[in-house]
Amino acid sequence: MMPDALLMAAHFARTRWLLDFRQRDALERWQQQRLQQFFTHVLPRAARFRGLQPTTLDELPYMDKATLMADFQAYNTRGVALETVLPIALQAETSRDFSPVYDGLTVGLSSGTSGNRGVFLVSKAERLRWAGILLARTLPPHLLKHLLSPWHAPLRIAFFLRANSNLYTTLNSRRIQFTFHDLLHGVEAAVPQLNANPPDVLVAPPPVLRALAAEALAGRLRIQPSHIIAVAEVLESRDADSVRSAFGRIPHQIYQATEGFLAYTCEHGALHLNESFVQVEREWLDAERTRFQPVITDFTRDTQLIVRYRLNDVLRVRAEPCPCGRAEHSIAAIEGRADEVLWLPASSGKAVAIFPDFIRRAMLLVGEQIREFAVQQHGMMLHIGLLMEGDTSQVQQAVATRLADLWQELGVQAPTLHFTDWQVPSLGAKRRRVQMLSAPEGLLCIF
Repeated sequence: MMPDALLMAAHFARTRWLLDFRQRDALERWQQQRLQQFFTHVLPRAARFRGLQPTTLDELPYMDKATLMADFQAYNTRGVALETVLPIALQAETSRDFSPVYDGLTVGLSSGTSGNRGVFLVSKAERLRWAGILLARTLPPHLLKHLLSPWHAPLRIAFFLRANSNLYTTLNSRRIQFTFHDLLHGVEAAVPQLNANPPDVLVAPPPVLRALAAEALAGRLRIQPSHIIAVAEVLESRDADSVRSAFGRIPHQIYQATEGFLAYTCEHGALHLNESFVQVEREWLDAERTRFQPVITDFTRDTQLIVRYRLNDVLRVRAEPCPCGRAEHSIAAIEGRADEVLWLPASSGKAVAIFPDFIRRAMLLVGEQIREFAVQQHGMMLHIGLLMEGDTSQVQQAVATRLADLWQELGVQAPTLHFTDWQVPSLGAKRRRVQMLSAPEGLLCIF
């Protein structure tokens, strides 16, 4: 049996050099070959798909987190019941010890920002495959040279997230030193550790990157990572600007969910869908086909199956081709979740979707007076929490003016605005800039 490090290296090499598709038709042939193998050898091992003999994805039902959790045992190939592994995941969250496994399987708990808590299972073979693919897709050439040079010190990766996992610590090896920083301990607690062991790669959610940038600009954090990656949340231009000011690096992104490794940033800064390993169907959200919800099938997984899984994310397409030449489609932005889309009536009474990027842009145009914001929709009322500098009434008026321009541009009825103070999210919680808690009464809100 191949040692773990060699197996991870094999996945790395295969991904980096053999699956670097430059022609779209070659990529699509590869996807179809892998899907057919998946249909034949993996799908029948899960009770939910037993007896089916699909030849195309169209023949299979959709699923989402609620579907998966309602019939957890039927969607994994090991027949593991939810009530068996949920206590393990909950105990890990409480103890902050994420090392225990069940029958060789890593058990994880998703953060539940969509309102539905999720449990996921990953085998050791899948962890090694994921680690190899992730490194191949995200390491820039200068760090690849560092990684492959035995006379250099190990590559140091500092990773900030709400929860650790055996999935992440799989990256640890003789050539990689992986350090997890628990978000529940806060950013300030991590500063001495970072100064003592400066990372080559810094990985964190955008608000954490901004907080670390502030520590660096204040002189308390003395590190110069050569690669910075934003994860878990939407990377806003203000976040990216803060990171660049502090560290001299433009952050890249990883679009990673418990459902799979979905997209990565190339050397030209474009976010590419990881289509060599994940089939992405698009459910369009507007007539112009500029935004869609992804429906994913991960044909590399063979424990907990992700088949035609409808994600609650809104992705915006990139109009121009990426100069990197990769055949994998690129996207302009991950705008947020579908429940972050606001809805307002047009004069005709028809519901109009207000995508979260519209709100972020309006706030950005107000200027640097706005430090933080959060918008919640309650019918025809928008509650707007602001952390601001300068005269409160002037800033609020500037926000109202920008939003009024937006309502006019989109041809919708103006909601009532209610301004409050911005509330700091609890430690470890994801940032939710925009939320639709309830739609206007009688409005049919469908894409």
